[in-house]
Amino acid sequence: MNTKINNSSFSQATDELEFAYQVRRALDEQISDLPQSTVDRLSAARKLAIARKKPEAVAYAVAPQRRFAGISSGKSGNPFSNSMNWMVRVGIAIPLIVLVIGAFGIYQYEEERRIDELAELDAAVLSDELPLSAYLDHGFDTYLNKHGE
Repeated sequence: MNTKINNSSFSQATDELEFAYQVRRALDEQISDLPQSTVDRLSAARKLAIARKKPEAVAYAVAPQRRFAGISSGKSGNPFSNSMNWMVRVGIAIPLIVLVIGAFGIYQYEEERRIDELAELDAAVLSDELPLSAYLDHGFDTYLNKHGE
């Protein structure tokens, strides 16, 4: 219901504005044909209308400041600019350090596992009764594949 009221008031304001533009165009076209007394009266009416015009309302805009969630950082918006925020610095640094140490630990674990698998394979090859040249023979590889099924 408010939408209809707002739309009708908007439409009315638009119609009034359009009428004012039409009057202005008509006066501009016929200004040279008007007598001087009429031009003077129109000028006085314009001055009176401008004097009665309501002052324009000042519009304020709110611009949010970008920040990290949960960090109050003073005027600049930078959490590292205030020396009192040492806990923020530690709170960011500790997870990064843990992440680097964790990645290094995972790398070391995987390397040890790969080395153990290779050592196991080497031990199995060396303890087998076949000579090493048999593993290099392509025909032997084919033989193993056929008989392994």
